[in-house]
Amino acid sequence: MGGELNGLREQLLRHVRERGGATDALVAEALRTVPRHIFLPDLRPDAAYRDEAIVTKRDQQGQPTSSSSQPTIMAIMLDQLGAGRGHRVLEIGAGTGFNAALLATIVGSRGRVTSIDLDADVVDRAEENLSAAGCAGVTVLNADGALGHPDKAPYDRIIATVGVWDLAPAWLEQLAPDGRIVVPLDLRGVQRSVAFERAGDHWTSRSARPCGFMRMRGALTGPERVYVLEQETGLVLTLPEARELDTDAVLDALDDQETRVRTGVVPDEFELLDGLSLWLAVREPRWFALSESDRGTRLSDAPLHAPEGRATTGLLDDFGLATVHVDGGELVVVGAEQPAADLAAHITAWQDAGRPGSAGLRIDAHPPGTPVDGEYVLDKRCVRLVLSWEERIG
Repeated sequence: MGGELNGLREQLLRHVRERGGATDALVAEALRTVPRHIFLPDLRPDAAYRDEAIVTKRDQQGQPTSSSSQPTIMAIMLDQLGAGRGHRVLEIGAGTGFNAALLATIVGSRGRVTSIDLDADVVDRAEENLSAAGCAGVTVLNADGALGHPDKAPYDRIIATVGVWDLAPAWLEQLAPDGRIVVPLDLRGVQRSVAFERAGDHWTSRSARPCGFMRMRGALTGPERVYVLEQETGLVLTLPEARELDTDAVLDALDDQETRVRTGVVPDEFELLDGLSLWLAVREPRWFALSESDRGTRLSDAPLHAPEGRATTGLLDDFGLATVHVDGGELVVVGAEQPAADLAAHITAWQDAGRPGSAGLRIDAHPPGTPVDGEYVLDKRCVRLVLSWEERIG
């Protein structure tokens, strides 16, 4: 059995590397040696070593609240983090404990990992899994991660494994002067895994990669809201800010396809995942995301597919809504006349700009209220973000 498990880990590592993760030798060695199946005891070992996110806890509405993240994005974020031997690392979001175990392997016996989670059940399970895996060097705490853990500060590295809307002051205060923090940062409803370092009087990104994580709860909960439209099919609409929403009217609007606009744009799925949603999020206050589980059929021609379901994006206003679909690889907009025309125009503009995404994206985080220059400025409670591209979009 040991040889079979080693083979599964090697197979997963090859897969992750093919997708751009585990470029750091320490990250690769951690994936090669840490037994993921022990952190997912309810799965068969072969299922545990698939490159998939595994939901481990859901709320009363069936929405996921904890998971073991997809190994590829875990590896990419660990590459971004650049932790080394002897480093002290703070992790926000314990999950199954697997990421903490990878970190403990990376920092070695001279390092230390502190993992914090708001959910006591998650903390208990992570501790059990870490013990079963024989993983030392990790402390798991039940607390609000927004406060960090000053007792063990300063940290050489801080990483969040939950989607964060803001940069908590406690994290920045508890990071060593030459430290680095990696967070799945919310940019008006879309997330990018961003690695920040100090740059004088503010923070600047060193890299940004597309990602998707469950949102952080507690003191730093953001304004994003999720509306369950159909419980039985897992049809969910996500808005970057809370607003009154008549879910029955939305369902009726989804059935209204009075306008159908062919755009002539034929991107690949990664360009869609990385580029178009970000384009809409920073430019368009009406944008939303829509997804359904594999039990549904409304989004059968949606542009984004995953084993667990499908997803698309669109615009929603008082005139109705419009969503993006795909026909023979070409993006097609369907819905009410005005939002459909506007959405198609955005897709054309994105195409004309060279389909920009995370490549070349720079994010500077300043104290709130700081006078800044920039076309794309996002104000949070604790920081003011300025987004720019090496090749300017728009």
